[in-house]
Amino acid sequence: ENTFKRVADAPLTTFSIDVDRAAYSNVRRFLNDGLMPPVGAVRVEEMINYFHYDYTEPTGAHPFEVGSTVVDSPWNPDLKLVHIGLQGKRINTAELPPSNLVFLLDVSGSMSSSNKLPLVKSAFNLLVDQLRPEDQVAIVVYAGAAGMVLPPTSGAEKMKLKEAINNLNAGGSTAGGAGIKLAYKTALKSFIEGGNNRVVLATDGDFNVGVSSDAGLQELIEEKRDQGVFLSVLGFGMGNYKDNKMEVLADKGNGNYAYIDNFMEAKKVFVNEFGGTLFTIAKDVKLQVEFNPKQVEAYRLIGYENRKLNNEDFNDDQKDAGDMGAGHSVTAIYEVVPRGVTTDYVKAVDALKYQKTDETKASKSDEWMTVKLRYKQPDAATSVKFEHIVRPGLEEINNDAQFSIAVAQFGLLLRDSEFKGQASYDAVIELAKKSKGDDEEGYRAEFIKLVKAARLIDNRTARK
Repeated sequence: ENTFKRVADAPLTTFSIDVDRAAYSNVRRFLNDGLMPPVGAVRVEEMINYFHYDYTEPTGAHPFEVGSTVVDSPWNPDLKLVHIGLQGKRINTAELPPSNLVFLLDVSGSMSSSNKLPLVKSAFNLLVDQLRPEDQVAIVVYAGAAGMVLPPTSGAEKMKLKEAINNLNAGGSTAGGAGIKLAYKTALKSFIEGGNNRVVLATDGDFNVGVSSDAGLQELIEEKRDQGVFLSVLGFGMGNYKDNKMEVLADKGNGNYAYIDNFMEAKKVFVNEFGGTLFTIAKDVKLQVEFNPKQVEAYRLIGYENRKLNNEDFNDDQKDAGDMGAGHSVTAIYEVVPRGVTTDYVKAVDALKYQKTDETKASKSDEWMTVKLRYKQPDAATSVKFEHIVRPGLEEINNDAQFSIAVAQFGLLLRDSEFKGQASYDAVIELAKKSKGDDEEGYRAEFIKLVKAARLIDNRTARK
């Protein structure tokens, strides 16, 4: 878990965006089964980013907009939260580039249970319904040996695509590596210049990679990514489900990663968020924040523990980072100690003897921090940079920011964070109810039910 850093010691913090949402649906599965999730499964940023937020739409040259708000921390009243929201450009389906998709489906024996292959079929039928005539899909399966079920077929032939999906049966051992090689070979053979070329992998994660090693598999995925074929990963079922492994594969493949635990989640991923799931509008998106030591004593980033980058990585266009899909929103929340506030989270150190502390003009301003952002266009090798300045204002915090803060607080409780302060399940429920807003799909109402479930289940004071 990220700890507080003194601005005097570390004024810069750099990280990659994370548009994966799998942690939330995985946490939901545990709670619905009457179990507290393991701490390692609670990736707070993925829980926050699971929800749709109506942040300000981009209107300029960049494919996403950034906004910020400074508010009091509900769980540490002396501290502040800096809420940063990125909103990707929404694109009508008709305006999206043509897709060249390869469905890579795990049909091994471990996929036979009702929450695996049957749910895969339902999910991919939903995806087929979103396809247009200019899109094409091939279907590759793997179980012991890899095989082509359907060569590249137009999105107009929906009955043919659905029939191929619905006729699949589970059985046999798994050799995922052979399947992924065939999937990439198929995608490259039918590559669409300027299109969306992507392998969509569905698995319970219980496969022997067959590429000699995990490292070999990652290298293969990176190589094909650099050739223009991205990878999205969908996890199904439980048991041997390799959560971290699936996330790493998607990250290496410039794709996203979702965990589908029920039909409504399939609808969310393939219908409600179709563009964001399958169409990249900005790749290698990085944030670097510089804090003003005259305004901020210390800070910590909530979540993003496995997304941290070295500060020098920000300007390195060879360094891979997360990708943003059409219409996606991304949220990052910093907990900050304002200058002059004392807290047990930040221990005093002696003044430095040899360091100069010259003030700049900017340091004397009311600016709290500068957020620098870098991204590449989907087909570009060189990044674009722009900046956003954060200063506390009088703006009203909206429902979206409030709700994301409620989710962050819930994550701190599930992790039994040392920084949870006065956080409580009751406080999360109250804030979530107050900020539920127009919850047409019911996701926020479901969140409140999950918090109530966790309140009943979590009867221990410390969870390691």
